Amino acid sequence: MKRQDIAIALAIFAALALAPFIGFGQGYSLTLLARAMIFGMAAISLSLLVGGAGLVSLGQAAMMGVGAYAVVVLDHGRITEAWMVVPIGIAAAAAFALLTGAIAIRTSGVHFIMITLAFGQMAFFTTSFFALYGGDDGYTLYNRLEVFGSRVLEGGLVFHFVCLGLLIAVWALVQALLNSRFGRVLQAARDNETRARAVGFEPYAYRLVAYVIAGAIGGLSGVLLANAAEFVAPAYLAWQRSGDLLFMVILGGLAGPHGALMGALAFVLIEEWLAKLTEHWRLIFGPMLIFCVFFMRGGIAGLLRRG
Repeated sequence: MKRQDIAIALAIFAALALAPFIGFGQGYSLTLLARAMIFGMAAISLSLLVGGAGLVSLGQAAMMGVGAYAVVVLDHGRITEAWMVVPIGIAAAAAFALLTGAIAIRTSGVHFIMITLAFGQMAFFTTSFFALYGGDDGYTLYNRLEVFGSRVLEGGLVFHFVCLGLLIAVWALVQALLNSRFGRVLQAARDNETRARAVGFEPYAYRLVAYVIAGAIGGLSGVLLANAAEFVAPAYLAWQRSGDLLFMVILGGLAGPHGALMGALAFVLIEEWLAKLTEHWRLIFGPMLIFCVFFMRGGIAGLLRRG
């Protein structure tokens, strides 16, 4: 990773740390930034698959949804301690990724895209039948998670810095993985699978591990998203959400996790800005996305490098 990329990521983290003290300390602003950071984690996890392994998944929202619904199930049972809920949410999403990835990774290209889409839609429709947890109407949490009996996460500023700390940890983890021997094998298999096999590496195992790690991070982001909104609905798992995540990765650039981070922040903030301008904001947002795909091939990261 180039020093410039690290400097960009560190500058973003510093800006997010200062944001509550330079005009973004209001309740809604903090909630919006927390949402952007949570989607940043999900986008970084997807960048490990798309940029690192060459696996274009349309099922990443399902991983977020599994993590979010783990919160719902435990909340319904009055289990709200973070030290229990967070690991269970991550483990549930990782288990779902292992189960579905063991089948999906055996395919490639458009077949992989379609099978991840199918698994995501199966999860979406399954949650719609959970009448106990609100069905199509969704489920409202009693409260955010507690930390050893304390409701410290109810505070917007505390939740902001918890999200920021976890975002930095996720970025560092994915960056370390891509720079490790594991990451180099993934990228070698992405570029030339036959050559990777010829030198003794079996891509399937490496790709499955990457898929499970991406699923676990997606589960973590789902747990946080459920707590940010204090509400969970089947829409969390819809394929449109997976499409949004994929576009965040493309918008930011496939150069590394810092690209996915920039793409997620830009996506959420532009979406919010346009929604304030007009109720027909999607008519502007759609063409804007098409323009970015055609004229920003390297994404935001590419523009910064050329600048």
